[in-house]
Amino acid sequence: MARITPMDQGFQVDAELIAEGLGLPPAEVTQRMRDGRITSRCEKGMGEDEGRWRLTFYSGGRALRLTIGPDLDILSRASFDA
Repeated sequence: MARITPMDQGFQVDAELIAEGLGLPPAEVTQRMRDGRITSRCEKGMGEDEGRWRLTFYSGGRALRLTIGPDLDILSRASFDA
């Protein structure tokens, strides 16, 4: 099963992947996104980074950043205090 799926307005990312990066139980991710406790940002690479995307998720002072390539493979991931 794909962990990241392209959509019309960005990407759909599996809740388990987000939960793992933010240190949350997977069952909480959907609810936290609905009520605004998890927010996200999607950035398209330009120039040398053309074809790459940076997806960042924020929750409770933590962040998960995923960089994905044109084939939707995760090129890098980082979790950090935000």
